[in-house]
Amino acid sequence: MTTLSNDYSDRYRQSLELLDRAERAIPSQAQTFSKAWTQYPRGASPVFADRADGGYVWDADGNRYIDWPMALGPLLLGHNHPGVNAAITRQLADGCAFSLPTKAELALAERLIDWFPYAERVRFGKNGSDATAGAVRAARAVTGRDRILCCGYHGWQDWFIGTTTRGAGVPDAVKALTTPFPYNDLPALNSLLEVHSGEVAAIIMEPMGIIPPEPGYLEGVRKLATEHGAVLIFDECWTGFRIDLKGAYGEFGVAPDLACFGKALGNGVPISVILGRADVMDVFDEVFFSFTFGGDMLGIAAAGAVLDVLEREAVLLHVDRIGTALMSGFRSLIEKYELGGYIGLSGYPGRHVMSFAGDGRDGLLLKSIFQQEGLARGILAAGWHAPSYAHSEEDVKMTLDAYDVSLNVIRDGLDQGDLSERLLGETVEAVFRKP
Repeated sequence: MTTLSNDYSDRYRQSLELLDRAERAIPSQAQTFSKAWTQYPRGASPVFADRADGGYVWDADGNRYIDWPMALGPLLLGHNHPGVNAAITRQLADGCAFSLPTKAELALAERLIDWFPYAERVRFGKNGSDATAGAVRAARAVTGRDRILCCGYHGWQDWFIGTTTRGAGVPDAVKALTTPFPYNDLPALNSLLEVHSGEVAAIIMEPMGIIPPEPGYLEGVRKLATEHGAVLIFDECWTGFRIDLKGAYGEFGVAPDLACFGKALGNGVPISVILGRADVMDVFDEVFFSFTFGGDMLGIAAAGAVLDVLEREAVLLHVDRIGTALMSGFRSLIEKYELGGYIGLSGYPGRHVMSFAGDGRDGLLLKSIFQQEGLARGILAAGWHAPSYAHSEEDVKMTLDAYDVSLNVIRDGLDQGDLSERLLGETVEAVFRKP
């Protein structure tokens, strides 16, 4: 029988003590659902981080992990990238918030216009939800329509989150104005546009999530948006700078009317962008998209440094190599342990996601054991990977060695019929619960 990991009471002592304190101070004990203790097997996992560097993060107990979520994706260059840190440090010496617009925000806007061939105007925000909500508001203003069709995840604000199982507090009248549509299904999108003819202000979508677009799909969406007078918005908070330096346009050659970027642009420093056609963007002269930190100079400085690195160094080639090795190695392990009916892998080298099923608990028991055994061997992953420029081939080897043990434990538990007994912590939870 495979040897299980040891008791975790000492390994995660500080994290669990901090969690007890956090339960009295912070609702959900985290600022972001996807970073909370519910995403890891509580009692057999870290809860709080202390510091990070390169491709690694250290928890409150001093344990080091190879960091694969990378703060939910923004750290394309890795933690503490020296070029980004130097740019921030220089800017701090000159100030980070001003009473007037800055030369630097103009320079970054012009640079992004040059970077993306379809972009003619640029506005800055602080997180992806700022950008998607601003783009939706602009689309409504420029079209005079209210209805939004969406595909993917687009942030926390009312217009979108009301379509999910996390819609508490969103008025029903607001929920009714946004309708999700399935990816890679042009007939379904066309049907919605016909049913709501003359009502649709915007089609907002992730141009690619985990599944790539079928041939002609994005071109078809572009055509339908034009035919129905709807603003096409690409939410590129994930795909931006990760699938191609020019995002979905660089990979697929389809230009949206507006695009939203975040995450990787700041490499961990909060900044987001709405950019696109002048005739749509110029409505921001009237649309209220205005907040104190819209031109925060630390984000502006970080973004400029990130673009410098992306222009100068083969970042995406490295990420592709690391991600490809991870995906190939993991698929080989699934085959080795004959777990194809229980565990799957989808996505692309820069972002790939594991799926778990067949355990009678929507795959969450399998996922919990998988994470538990990986964490015990220094691998932090929430069932997905966002490889960075800082990760190495040695990190891949260590990760796959740990996953070899994890899958061995799972295989043995399935064979012995005692899978649930292998879990030494609590079962992880899904962020978006089933209705």
